[in-house]
Amino acid sequence: MKITLATAATLFAIGTGAAHAEFTIAFDWSGLKLCNTGNPNRVGNPAFVVKGLPKGTDSVEFRLTDLNVPSYNHGGGKLKMSADGKVPPGLFQYASPCPPDGVHTYEWTATARQGSKVLARAKAQRKYPE
Repeated sequence: MKITLATAATLFAIGTGAAHAEFTIAFDWSGLKLCNTGNPNRVGNPAFVVKGLPKGTDSVEFRLTDLNVPSYNHGGGKLKMSADGKVPPGLFQYASPCPPDGVHTYEWTATARQGSKVLARAKAQRKYPE
């Protein structure tokens, strides 16, 4: 029996399982009170949409970084994820974006974990204020 290269590639793909979806997050600043004094407020997290959560994930840690001032600790929170990948606003508190000198770029990092093992990381950036 002769197997073509295309057939062999198809059989290999079936045998090794389907490709995993890319782990991604998305958010927006909806409802966040304007802050531009350099003194962040304690606020509830924004709503997140998480896609492609790695199999076996039992928690996701969210951390905010000001890419213009990465040494400032804005904090974040660690959550159990629901099956639909939606994280409602206000589940944890963090120090809000509050650039004193114009617009900064902020990045949320989501770290998917199984126990203490890191399974994957996803990042999303937005300017503040937009």
